[in-house]
Amino acid sequence: MTTSPSGFGAQPRPNLTLTDSVAMIVGIVIGVGIFRAPSIVAGSVGSEGVFLALWLAGGVISLVGALCYAELGSAYPSAGGEYFFLRRAFGGWLGLLFAWARMTVIQTGAIAAIAFVIGDYATQMLPLGAKSSAIYAALAVVLITALNIVGTTESKRLQNILTAVLALAVLGVVAAGLTATPAAAAIPVVAQKSGPLFSELALIFILLTYGGWNEAAYLTAEMRDARRGIVRALIIGILVITALYLLLNLAYLNALGLAGMRESKAVAADLMKVTWGSSGALVLGAAVVTAALSTLNATIFTGARTNYALGRDFALFGALGKWNERSDSPINALLLQGAISLLLVLLASFTPDGFRTMVVYTAPAFWLFFLLTGVSLFLLRRQQPLNAEPFRVPLYPLTPLVFCAMCAYMLYSSVNYAMSLDTGSIGAVVGIVVLCAGIPVMLAARGMAR
Repeated sequence: MTTSPSGFGAQPRPNLTLTDSVAMIVGIVIGVGIFRAPSIVAGSVGSEGVFLALWLAGGVISLVGALCYAELGSAYPSAGGEYFFLRRAFGGWLGLLFAWARMTVIQTGAIAAIAFVIGDYATQMLPLGAKSSAIYAALAVVLITALNIVGTTESKRLQNILTAVLALAVLGVVAAGLTATPAAAAIPVVAQKSGPLFSELALIFILLTYGGWNEAAYLTAEMRDARRGIVRALIIGILVITALYLLLNLAYLNALGLAGMRESKAVAADLMKVTWGSSGALVLGAAVVTAALSTLNATIFTGARTNYALGRDFALFGALGKWNERSDSPINALLLQGAISLLLVLLASFTPDGFRTMVVYTAPAFWLFFLLTGVSLFLLRRQQPLNAEPFRVPLYPLTPLVFCAMCAYMLYSSVNYAMSLDTGSIGAVVGIVVLCAGIPVMLAARGMAR
């Protein structure tokens, strides 16, 4: 391939196999949420049957959204993913505002949140002082960003290894929980929860735990046979994730029971304690760190692709649009993303809970643009796709309508929940302010558009 000295002639190459893509999706989605959310969900449902049914519903809802993204990704394969869809459907102004939000709020906030989880668990094994969690978080961002700068091949190899280790660790927890007897549970049983079958809080945390599969949209330009690859990767990935989540929650229920889960502050840790004793805590710590590293690597990998697409379209961000052919990665985009993520880690380190602060910082903007991406499917159906024979979502228009309705509900719920938290409101307000700061930047960038 011949390239210009500036790097603008180089393009992403289709070198991601189906296995690579599925590993990315599974690695992004199965993070720390499954080790935290189940106890909160258990406290928001009325029975074990409802508890398991909601986790299954989370997989079905994710699959509905994935089918919508499969059509968008196969019809318009692009390294820009959602940025490209929004720009083509609504115009450059919204695509640019989304790219700004993803660069400064959504993706970088997610990277910082994941890094704090690594820091929290690493601190349990080897504390580094008052700011130990933030120190580990910053180190994780630097090291994984550096790996992605070295090259896409190295990054995807690590992702495949981490995903395999993560799957084995999760299966180990499943085996421990399913082979435990209820009598082994050390947590006292409390009276069963009465009232409604479940509260909206349960679905909020379940869908947050399933979140991340949409990142597959940023892989389409680097997939082999993108038309079929995106569909297969999303469907296989979500089926694997749903199966693992159901098995994990069955293990939690078997070892602790629903009442025990409600009283637990760390459900996976309690499961390991009643099955493996004190050594279980170390095993769990290693599993959580592995899960978080897997998620962090995949999130950094996909996040930089939006910055790259932004640089290709707007001169103001032109330096981000350079693709390094030697490493097969957008180095400048990775560097900027890493710098913003480190700044967020620093800012969140001054709050009581850095992870929670970053979650509420990102959630409203995430669900807003998720909703708009769902709407874009209706608009793009009227245009000529880039692919001659794209995948078409079944049961159109019902499927995307259901997806948009769920996104609207989650947008409302995430804002309402964020504002109900003591420190959450601070994170949410800062996120909204940063998003609004993109409006003058958008105007300036449009004036310098290529």
